[in-house]
Amino acid sequence: MSDLGSRSFCYVTTVGRVTGRPHEIEIWYALRGSTVYLLSGGGRRSDWVRNLLRRPDLTIRIGDRTMQGLGRVVTDSDEDRLARTLVYDKYSPGYAGDLQGWRESSLPIAIDLAGDPTADPTADPAADPA
Repeated sequence: MSDLGSRSFCYVTTVGRVTGRPHEIEIWYALRGSTVYLLSGGGRRSDWVRNLLRRPDLTIRIGDRTMQGLGRVVTDSDEDRLARTLVYDKYSPGYAGDLQGWRESSLPIAIDLAGDPTADPTADPAADPA
């Protein structure tokens, strides 16, 4: 599943803070290890961000993989810089407009995935590899 980071979009499903219903968005992302980085152009005003602040457990779908994760606002300055750089560098070469303002003004969000996102979901973890 090494192509997880190369997909154009991911789909994040949060639980509505008012309705309690699933709320799915399509969004640009970058993957580093077991963390997915997103930039919220609407900052903390975005419904999906407000949802994950209330209830950080969520699901994320990339391609045909659906994974569980915990969402959080990035607060560490080094991780903030990393998140902005990863997402910007992934999308700016193929985008006709200027994404620099969006890069700087967006709120960086991290989703820490449960388990290894590159692991084969059909593999039996109890199977002997030998």
